[in-house]
Amino acid sequence: MQNNYYQPYYETMPYEEIKKLQSEKLVKQVKHVYDNVKYYRDLMDEKGVKPEDIKGIEDLHKLPFLKKDDLREAYPYGMLATDLKDCVRIQSTSGTTGKRVVAFYTQNDVDMWEECCARAITAVGGTNEDVCQVCYGYGLFTGGPGLNGGSHKVGCLTLPMSSGNTERQIQFMMDLNATILCCTPSYAAYIGESLKERGYKPEDNKLKAGIFGAEPWTEEMRRDIEKSLGIKAYDIYGLTETSGPGVAFECQEQTGMHINEDHFLAEIIDPETGEVLPIGSKGELVFTSLDKEAFPLIRYRTRDICVLSREKCSCGRTFVKMTKPMGRSDDMMIIRGVNVFPSQIEAVLLNSGYAPNYQIVVDRVNNTDTLDINVEMMPEDFSDTPKDIMNKEKSLAGSIKTMLGISPKVHLVAPKSITRSEGKAVRVIDNRKRLGINV
Repeated sequence: MQNNYYQPYYETMPYEEIKKLQSEKLVKQVKHVYDNVKYYRDLMDEKGVKPEDIKGIEDLHKLPFLKKDDLREAYPYGMLATDLKDCVRIQSTSGTTGKRVVAFYTQNDVDMWEECCARAITAVGGTNEDVCQVCYGYGLFTGGPGLNGGSHKVGCLTLPMSSGNTERQIQFMMDLNATILCCTPSYAAYIGESLKERGYKPEDNKLKAGIFGAEPWTEEMRRDIEKSLGIKAYDIYGLTETSGPGVAFECQEQTGMHINEDHFLAEIIDPETGEVLPIGSKGELVFTSLDKEAFPLIRYRTRDICVLSREKCSCGRTFVKMTKPMGRSDDMMIIRGVNVFPSQIEAVLLNSGYAPNYQIVVDRVNNTDTLDINVEMMPEDFSDTPKDIMNKEKSLAGSIKTMLGISPKVHLVAPKSITRSEGKAVRVIDNRKRLGINV
């Protein structure tokens, strides 16, 4: 296995040096935020913490948390830590669950973010000889701009495709011999499906790697994408609030994502109590931005559930690894008193031989929660008799019940009948919210 680094000095820094660097940066960042962000200064004052109380990362637990609700409340300028004239860009979240979060960037912030994305591209084997096709959305969404900038820094020929227009995506991919594909995993699966429909085999394209993020996906879906495109599929992680994709990335080991610890300080906490948990514990991921100038967040609760590990990695990187998020504490559904994550259902479907094209519909009828799962049949199964289809629905429902502990209604539907997404896939429709039920 070839070890590729974009910034080897930082990526292979001994852990003791990482801690020292993080402590130095944290002390400066806390003072910067306290002096320039009234919203966070008020939170610190309320907790009785002053900048001089923070001597290093061992004091991080003394600081208050930030939540997405805080960022919405402070919209648009309440979390800005520099003069507006020093900012060169904004990015924004989708705002699907409330007010948008607007993140500001100085030029230094943009450079740091793009360097993190360059590390991710280099880690999967990217060099200046590669053709990097970026199919994440551009504009306010961070996916396109982040990987676009990272691709430039590596020196790849960059195809700034944005999302959508699959016919054009395939044309450029084949004609320009794209070697690295960057998009959401659901769109990668759709591209693989579309290539097959057009008569292409996996070996017909020149792709070698894919960098997929922005939505949850399972190991089963990874293998499905790798098979359909003939590539190695790598995970990337980030949030608009902390900069965008590139906060963490997979190396060629594919055993978790290295967090760029020289820029982001990670903790795992108990999502109920806020207690900091030891390394190796499963809990909610919390990030502190150590370098961000315009929009620095301290102890930001991501709501993502994962595990951190410091096991030695054969790639030579010393950065801590995070597992693929195992769900989100705010995306978790409580159905008939049971905690349900969409990723659990997806794992069952893929293990049972179905493609990752499904939709979960939750409702409440006569004061009882209902769980319906629409799953696309494989084309070869569409000609089955109604009795065969019914038996398959029953078998799949049994497998899902074994996983979740509650019985769903499974509906096998025609191929292509569930709307494809060219951005983030809409996997869950919870009609209880429409009814005003607090879930």
